[in-house]
Amino acid sequence: MQQTSILYDLVRTTNVLSEDMSRKSVSRGLVEQALDVTRSDAAALYVLDPDKKKQEELPLLHRRGRYDLPKQLPLSGESVNFLLDSRETLVINNPGGPFFGDIFLHPEMKSAIASPLVSRDQVMGLLFLNSRQPDHYGAARLSFIDSFNKMASGMLQNIDLFQELKDRLKEIEGLHRYQTNVFTSMTNLLVTSDSQGKLKYFNPSAGKSFGIRDEDVGKPMEELFLKDLSRKVRNQVKKVSENGRPVLGLEGVYEADGREMDYSLNIAPLKTSRGSIEGLTYLFTDQTQEQELKSRMESAVEERRVVKDMFSRYLSTDIVHQLMEHPDNVRLGGEKKDATIFFADITGYTSFSEGKDPEYVVEVLNDFFSVSLEVVIKYGGYIDKLIGDCIMAAFGVPMGKGDHDAINAVSCAVEIQDLIQDKNRKFFTGEASHLRVSIGMNSGPVVVGNLGSSRRMDYSVISDTVNVAARLEGVATANDIIISSHTRDIVGDRFHLKELKPVSVKGKKEPIPIFNVLGIKR
Repeated sequence: MQQTSILYDLVRTTNVLSEDMSRKSVSRGLVEQALDVTRSDAAALYVLDPDKKKQEELPLLHRRGRYDLPKQLPLSGESVNFLLDSRETLVINNPGGPFFGDIFLHPEMKSAIASPLVSRDQVMGLLFLNSRQPDHYGAARLSFIDSFNKMASGMLQNIDLFQELKDRLKEIEGLHRYQTNVFTSMTNLLVTSDSQGKLKYFNPSAGKSFGIRDEDVGKPMEELFLKDLSRKVRNQVKKVSENGRPVLGLEGVYEADGREMDYSLNIAPLKTSRGSIEGLTYLFTDQTQEQELKSRMESAVEERRVVKDMFSRYLSTDIVHQLMEHPDNVRLGGEKKDATIFFADITGYTSFSEGKDPEYVVEVLNDFFSVSLEVVIKYGGYIDKLIGDCIMAAFGVPMGKGDHDAINAVSCAVEIQDLIQDKNRKFFTGEASHLRVSIGMNSGPVVVGNLGSSRRMDYSVISDTVNVAARLEGVATANDIIISSHTRDIVGDRFHLKELKPVSVKGKKEPIPIFNVLGIKR
């Protein structure tokens, strides 16, 4: 190949590749033209995948010639390593040499040339040419391949840049459509003006409220609607135009052509990248809808406040949170639920309090309640009421947990009795150290709800189940935890129980079976 022939072939092959400026077509044309011009017997293009962080082989993208060539080349290969590191064209005209034997892609080949395709400092692929003729790739063919490869690399780079440009343009167009949709869908009123105070843009909500039309774009804002705003607002518009500082939360009433709107207004400058003001943005909020929403929110907040005030001192935090999320659960009225009713009474408290200072008596009670009520809340119980020195609690209201309610109630009773037996307890000390507690429990259906009137209402529990639980507390002696057979059936064998003689209870024809809880099974 002579110099003039090389130039001619470069021009011709460039024209061929330029006929279809797609990456696939250019890379395929590169292989075809390289094979034809150099009169090689085999040509192959192996590519790198820029998206793969760890690539062990180069896959074959295009090949020409009648020989079967490898479908992939290992990155660890000697020739591949050299080409990737040096980014220079490699020529081997002797297959028997000690180096770069893997440049020959078929056993019949006697000469080989390989050249990298480089785009934006990244190797895109490797072009391999093989010939059955020894010493086939001289200086002329080397010069052509080197130049042709660089030209093709540049074309591929331009294709990539053009595709990136199209993708970026598509992204910008998408963002523009999205922005237009946002502005169009806004219930707020958006208006912008240019540096001369003339209308530049308005969204449909603003057009409807202010009576602005498309033909009004370019007209002075003062003529359109600013004249109908208060003097205070117009003065703020002037200030923002001068100092470039936004003003938020301006309020007023817009009246024009029989329209009236209670609004809140934010005014902000539109600035260029260099900081100069090229207009203003007006964002109006229709306060009519906002006031209605605010009223609804205040009503919801008030409902939650009522629930919180009613239950926060008597229930665990998670149950109060659930009730605040669903305040309808605590409306005036009642509903039937399954629950375990818990009574705990201080034995001997009446005789203990006789002749003692009332303040001391109350202090003893409060010391006990401050500990025991926290245990009740810990196990998910609702503190229904305090009756003198007695605690009435319900497990399973207002939110039930099935069998766990009875289990929690008995576990609560065991923990309270364990605290009383603790020598380091913080209550029942000094003159009150001999005081003990008796506990009675029963499980079954109850009626629960807010009893009373809208002026005075208490959330309480009533039913025969409650009456039986109160009677069992009366049967219990100091340190006892007496439960009914209904409660026993629910808790199963989780506790050490001692069956006692059935007891007669007022209102019941037959004696009822009872059990004393001795502790939790470990």
